[in-house]
Amino acid sequence: MSSMALRFAPRLGKPINKILAASGSQTNSYFTYSNQISQPMDRKPKYVTAEEAVKVVKSSDVVFAQGAAATPIHLLDAMTKHAVDCKLCDITVTHMHTEGPASYCAPEFKDIFRSKSLFMGGNVRKAVAEGRGDSVPIFLHEIPILFRRKLIQPDVAFISVSPPDQHGYATLGTSVDCVRAALENSKVIVAQVNKQMPRTFGDSIIHESHFDYAVNVDIPLPEHGGKGMSETETKIGSLIAENLVEDGATLQMGIGNIPDAVLNALHNHKDLGIHSEMFAGGVVDLVAKGCVTNDKKTYHRGRIVGSFLIGTKKLYDFVDNNPFIEMLEINYVNNVGIIARNPKMTAINSAIEVDLTGQVCADSIGTRMYSGFGGQVDFIRGAAEGFDGKGKPIIALPSITNKGESKIVPTLKVGAGVVTSRAHVHYVVTEHGIANLFGKSLRQRAYALIQIAHPDHREALEKAAFERLKTMPTPN
Repeated sequence: MSSMALRFAPRLGKPINKILAASGSQTNSYFTYSNQISQPMDRKPKYVTAEEAVKVVKSSDVVFAQGAAATPIHLLDAMTKHAVDCKLCDITVTHMHTEGPASYCAPEFKDIFRSKSLFMGGNVRKAVAEGRGDSVPIFLHEIPILFRRKLIQPDVAFISVSPPDQHGYATLGTSVDCVRAALENSKVIVAQVNKQMPRTFGDSIIHESHFDYAVNVDIPLPEHGGKGMSETETKIGSLIAENLVEDGATLQMGIGNIPDAVLNALHNHKDLGIHSEMFAGGVVDLVAKGCVTNDKKTYHRGRIVGSFLIGTKKLYDFVDNNPFIEMLEINYVNNVGIIARNPKMTAINSAIEVDLTGQVCADSIGTRMYSGFGGQVDFIRGAAEGFDGKGKPIIALPSITNKGESKIVPTLKVGAGVVTSRAHVHYVVTEHGIANLFGKSLRQRAYALIQIAHPDHREALEKAAFERLKTMPTPN
């Protein structure tokens, strides 16, 4: 029996001893094989080159790729060349946000590959816009269900891991999210073993015996952030930090200059906690200053909880072999009930535009898909349902685009998707102030949002509000 079949046997739902007996193989009755990737098995991975490893990909295969800073770019590039050289076709590459060129998405390869994004990054937007790729609207916490219900069944999974330790345990490093669910249901696992991948704790561990093939590399991880913030972003960060974040709050925030600006403005806060699908490098400084202690958290007290990361080398060095940080599966981290149990849960998310009734578009620009649902609704709802009644769901955005167009709009663009409904929204923040929409009527909401819009657009917004609501916006 092949080593791959041996590893995948439990996924077929058959007792391993019967399978081995049928094949003429022997095994000790006390040894149990498992599709749980942290369970050791008595097999070793085959270390090969990337060019050799990707030969497992065939026409019509479904390929899963790990994402964010753990995107196995070296393997994906090798896969693309292999498929082109061998004239393969109809390969689906499914993934969350990935980094790198996504060479398989090039227009000339449209008959070979089709990208299927569960949360879309910039490297596949053009393919989706041109009909050569697909975007799946889905809450982040529900993505593992796709694999566990066999709605997506990968033939091959490409991952990037930290080197195995003396016990044979590698880790999924910077991206746990939906990866465990994908691997438990993949026929073949190919690991890019990267000396520069941080070793992380929590749900991140994977035993090397689950790798069918392994490829050694020593390459830097993709990086984001570390750039200067604009005056607008700094102002938004200060408004949130000074008015909405309390001592002892648990924070969720994504990547980008606005989350970084909030973190930069929290250096006088105490006993903050982190429970977030991802977190940025600004957390490192807050930990060093004693502002982030996680002491008030109900679950995972004394630990930062995350699920995937992308940032700077400073962040990667911070999480490497650091038991202060637990990287957990996304269906747990983004579970609304778990989020709601965190004290003073403060969720900070961004948007593309907000209409005068409070509808939030965060995944598209008109009909053009831009990203995905991600964890925004998970955390907005979890903060709103906070068990202590002190949660704060926040949407933060600049008042205008780079072209000077208002992001507070009379109606969303034609075709724009509502990610967070008007009933979900509580706080909206721009550089001009904070609007609390919870419990407000439509005309009160319009009034509050116009007050935080850019001054150049307020008169036009007031007229548009009157035309839409047939009454003047008013605070009462």
